Amino acid sequence: MSRPDRTSTATPRFALDETVTHRLHTLHKLTDRVSQIAYLEDAGMSLSEGRCLSAVGAFTPLSVNDLAHRANLNKGQASRAAQSLVTQGLVNKEASTTDGRGVVLTLTRKGAVVWRRVVAVVERRNAEIVACLSTEECAQLDSLLNRLVAHARVALGDGSDEENTTERQ
Repeated sequence: MSRPDRTSTATPRFALDETVTHRLHTLHKLTDRVSQIAYLEDAGMSLSEGRCLSAVGAFTPLSVNDLAHRANLNKGQASRAAQSLVTQGLVNKEASTTDGRGVVLTLTRKGAVVWRRVVAVVERRNAEIVACLSTEECAQLDSLLNRLVAHARVALGDGSDEENTTERQ
């Protein structure tokens, strides 16, 4: 009795590690691991707190929803990080004048000092990440990333970056 040949039904190789989405996610995870260390060592805070502080400083004033969007975090992460920054005296949290349930986040004086350290971490990390690229390749990568982000936003119907929704929570 002969056995059936199972090699003909073998699943073709799927190169997951060669897909754009997989490589982008891998790059994201690897750079976040190094960035987490840099934020802790240079600014004394977690990556989430550093992202939130950098967003509050760059886009002030912000609601918690806006903060989540600008810091690329979910609302829960942004809310917890914002409260931690408030507790540390780095961010003011005040009631919104236009939304009875909303809050507005701004930097304190102390927060502005720490924000400058965080900006230095962001700038250094960006330089480290692209250090293996030439000036021309950096410009090309920047252009390509802008196109990919715009394309993804169109696919989602997300034009939220174009509008300022500061007072929404």
